[in-house]
Amino acid sequence: MRPAAPWPLVAANLALLILFPLAWTAPLLRAGLLPLFGLSEISVVTGLRALWETDVFLALVVALFALVAPYAKTLLLAALHFGIAPERLRPWPARLGRLAMADIFLVALYVVVAKGTGIGRVETAWGLYLFTGCILASLALSHLGRGRGLPAGGA
Repeated sequence: MRPAAPWPLVAANLALLILFPLAWTAPLLRAGLLPLFGLSEISVVTGLRALWETDVFLALVVALFALVAPYAKTLLLAALHFGIAPERLRPWPARLGRLAMADIFLVALYVVVAKGTGIGRVETAWGLYLFTGCILASLALSHLGRGRGLPAGGA
C-alpha cells in the first residue's frame, strides 16, 4: 500500500508514535523545596500519577491534552496518509492538534507559578524540550501536508 503523502512526511509522523511515549516518561522538570535537598524529576506520567491522587478530574483533563489528543492525532494522520481512514475523519486532526498544544501551556504555567512563589526551585529538563518538539513537529507535519491536499492537523 502506497501512502498518499510523501515518504518523509509519513516517516516523520510515524516516528512521533515512538517519540511521544518516550517524551511522556522523560523528565520535564526538576523541582525541590529547598536548594539544599535534591530535586525530584517530574515527567508527564509521574505528574499524572500525583495529580490522580489529589484531583481525578484535572488528571483526566491533563491526560486528554498530554496523551490522548497528540497520540490520536498522530494515529489518525497516519491512517489518513495510508488511505485507511474514512474521509469524514479528515477535519479531526486539526481539532486534536488544538487540544495537544494546551498541555505545553499547562507545564509553562506550572514553571512560572513555582518560580514566582520563591519557595522552591524548578529547573526545566530535557524531556520538556522533547515533548514540546514532538507537539511542534506534529503541527509542522500537518501544515506541510496541507499544501499537498493531505489532512490538516494544526491549530
